[in-house]
Amino acid sequence: MLIKRNPNGIDLPFPSEITPRAVFESRRSFIRQVALGSIAAAAAPEMLVREAFAQNGQKLPAKPNPAFIVMDKPTSVKDATTYNNFYEFGTEKTDPARYAGTLQPRPWTVAIEGEVKKPMTLDLDALLKLAPLEERIYRLRCVEGWSMVIPWIGYSLAELIRKVEPTGNAKFVEFVSLADKKQMPGLRSPVLEWPYVEGLRIDEANHPLTLLTLGMYGEVLPNQNGAPVRIVVPWKYGFKSAKSIVKIRFVKEQPRTAWNISAPQEYGFYSNVNPEVDHPRWSQATERRIGEDSFFTRKRKTMMFNGYSDVASLYGGMDLKKFF
Repeated sequence: MLIKRNPNGIDLPFPSEITPRAVFESRRSFIRQVALGSIAAAAAPEMLVREAFAQNGQKLPAKPNPAFIVMDKPTSVKDATTYNNFYEFGTEKTDPARYAGTLQPRPWTVAIEGEVKKPMTLDLDALLKLAPLEERIYRLRCVEGWSMVIPWIGYSLAELIRKVEPTGNAKFVEFVSLADKKQMPGLRSPVLEWPYVEGLRIDEANHPLTLLTLGMYGEVLPNQNGAPVRIVVPWKYGFKSAKSIVKIRFVKEQPRTAWNISAPQEYGFYSNVNPEVDHPRWSQATERRIGEDSFFTRKRKTMMFNGYSDVASLYGGMDLKKFF
């Protein structure tokens, strides 16, 4: 796609309107599958559209933690729950809200395994009780150039990490998402290698900002936002925050992650928000805050590490243009 620029160097098309390479390279195959009726959700009637919280707005009490609250205006619930990337339910931003009602968030278990002294499998109730729930208001920026501000509910992933006691061999943490074609119609698309896998270095996973997330806006996670459990890593691009997690593995080697497998030249393992490293097909210097979509609204300048500058110590001595 030809990207036009104005005299100020700002991309005229919204980055979120530019089709990811993995999508456009598989577009013909995807369309052919739809025509054959293999992606049932594409033919679902409008009555199946779900734009509300998938679990009937079940409340999830949590105490606000002032140490993890940005002062930006939160994104509206409607925008945060109807404009999403969750390719297991389709590649369009509205697909998750329309089709994620097929996801069954209970019963649910998460297996913790690999290089740990105490491997275990925890159900959702055990996860909810593992540590006191906190409300944290985080910015989240997408690699496509849009951002949101969301009040998440959960606790530092470090709480779970301490419980399972990683061995000295645990250098990385791998997150594996659910991959069930009966519940996730998008899995019939070859856009990514399934199941969706993401990963962090062990010190990144242990950072207090890394949130094991079980809710948002005072309620349980909606299906389209990664129910019933996901992580949120606010200084990295949004695709690093794995959704609908069923397995957490502690491993010696850097995990092979979904987008890095699909397009390694575009999606590096670290994926820190860095305005100085452009995506090969668009600039990362600015961003569009969802809800600020007036024609006259200026884009925001992207902040290094999405504004979470205290994580810089994790990358001392690293070339963040090379390790992007």
